[in-house]
Amino acid sequence: MRVVHGALLLALATASVGVAVANEDAATPSAASVDQLPPGQDVSDTVIALAGWVIAANDNHGYPFMVMDKAAAQVLVFGGDGRLRGAAPGLFGSAVGDHAAPGIAGLALREIPGRDRTTPAGRFVGGYGPSIDAGRVLWVDYDSAVSLHPTASGTPVERREERLASPTPDDNRVTHGCINVASDFYEQVVRSTFEKGGVFYILPDTDSMEETFPEFAQSRVAGKN
Repeated sequence: MRVVHGALLLALATASVGVAVANEDAATPSAASVDQLPPGQDVSDTVIALAGWVIAANDNHGYPFMVMDKAAAQVLVFGGDGRLRGAAPGLFGSAVGDHAAPGIAGLALREIPGRDRTTPAGRFVGGYGPSIDAGRVLWVDYDSAVSLHPTASGTPVERREERLASPTPDDNRVTHGCINVASDFYEQVVRSTFEKGGVFYILPDTDSMEETFPEFAQSRVAGKN
């Protein structure tokens, strides 16, 4: 595995400079961060700015956090100290949308209509807990039954591992709403980071950043002024 490329490290390390100098050391990612992103695939300025704001504003309250970009099919994992632990492709809900359908948590996977297979956007506080049919899982949002799994939990016909390995995000919308990452990334980075819970930030498909993360959006406006 590669370590996260220097440009991304530098951008994340300096994202909150001038906002919270006290957090400058905590915002510097570890050189050993695991990078599974396809070669040449960039992380958006919005993701970098959001991660920097979380660190600077202590919006994670010292807990590990993850920033997920559905459009780019990327997940970035940070420790409670703000250090970047890993970046990797992710699989998301097959339907475009930012809200969970009412009552979806009570449906079996096969019962969820195609239009409702969305990964909701927003800020969620989650952690490991029991599930009805999958044992102990990492819940991102328990109320809408959205969890994060290794690809081993998918079905062969969906070719989830192949989708993760492809060089573009075009084929990464395939799940019923949960998030999938490669099994080795899950075991090496996700499991240990979120063993005691954490905060999850999922960027929207169609809603605005102002609607989804109002405090972050206000901070950007204040910074420009």
